[in-house]
Amino acid sequence: MKQYDCRVTGSVIHRLRLERGLTQEVLSGLAGIARSHLAMIEAGAKDAAVDTLWRIADALGLRLSELMRIVEDSTV
Repeated sequence: MKQYDCRVTGSVIHRLRLERGLTQEVLSGLAGIARSHLAMIEAGAKDAAVDTLWRIADALGLRLSELMRIVEDSTV
């Protein structure tokens, strides 16, 4: 059984942000969160609330379910 790991979520968000050519400053602005908060999420040091993940997904041009599918597929 796969377990949720906030480090995987952070890694996926980091990869998707870089693929879209966005800085942490830009993505955090689009998502309406502090850049430091995004940095902690990407580093796996902070578990993001669902509403925060929803805003990050939207800022990346994804639905929350799409983001979570990518995270799930990336979980070993």
